[in-house]
Amino acid sequence: MTAILALGGAHIDRRGRISGETAPGASNPGSWRQEAGGGVFNAARNLSRLGHHVTLISPRGGDAEGEAVAIAAEAAGVVDRPFTFLDRRTPSYTAILERDGNLVIALADMELYRLFPPRRLSVRAVRDAFDATDAVLTDANLPEDTLAVIAAMGRRLGKTVAAIGISPAKIVRFGEALTNLDFLFMNEAEAKALSGREIDDFRRWPDVMTGLGLRGGAITRGGREAVAWMGGESACLAPPALASIGDVTGAGDGFAAGFLDAALSGASLDACLKSATATARIALESEMAASEALSRSLLASTLALVPEAEILL
Repeated sequence: MTAILALGGAHIDRRGRISGETAPGASNPGSWRQEAGGGVFNAARNLSRLGHHVTLISPRGGDAEGEAVAIAAEAAGVVDRPFTFLDRRTPSYTAILERDGNLVIALADMELYRLFPPRRLSVRAVRDAFDATDAVLTDANLPEDTLAVIAAMGRRLGKTVAAIGISPAKIVRFGEALTNLDFLFMNEAEAKALSGREIDDFRRWPDVMTGLGLRGGAITRGGREAVAWMGGESACLAPPALASIGDVTGAGDGFAAGFLDAALSGASLDACLKSATATARIALESEMAASEALSRSLLASTLALVPEAEILL
């Protein structure tokens, strides 16, 4: 069993889904749901359900929403070690989705994550968690200087260090951390924000990202080909079409979890990309950000639906 330390976003997701055609600037009939979420937390729950020993460290408010995150962590088998601020509210992400599950607009209330400065990484319990883990996973919800120290600590201790981009506005926080990351998972909009580049051929992304100092990673492009690179190789894979989408929230986090799960087992790049695509598909089919149905057996059966990756020269 691989030990993984997850540091970053673990908060409340609120998602409204429009039941008919979207009418901008007007009241739209629909439904509302609330659950625990967050980039690192979604990936952590996926990794735990795939059999890894996952420990979560994240700022939390002393409110009912914070307790809901704790309950969700326990249900997924994640060891929860929060920094709790009793007088603050737990961060939240509020999204409005179209009938087909695609995002219309979202609002992120994430101010509490500013209270995770680098000095908190010197706390004995956190240092012990770093020592005991095989891999470190973080996301761009945390402050830039904290991310730089997390990546440097992980690199110094010889751990696999992976990260999730979260959004175009936040991914730039990894600027000082890039050369200490083994993997960075992002979508194409985030890749453009990080690199400051517009790419006319997605196959060029690995060269652009390695030029920034990234050893490995992957860039998703919605229903189009994803591209990934590691160990001097790059590959792409077009995800198979889905008849319907449960929810797009958490698909990228599922992709990151599937890739990291395979990479930690020593799998090849094409196998990692295929595993990532299968795990993202499971997330997309679920109405939850981290599917409760995910298991080794479900991943195995879903892999059979995913085509082989194309190795790029």
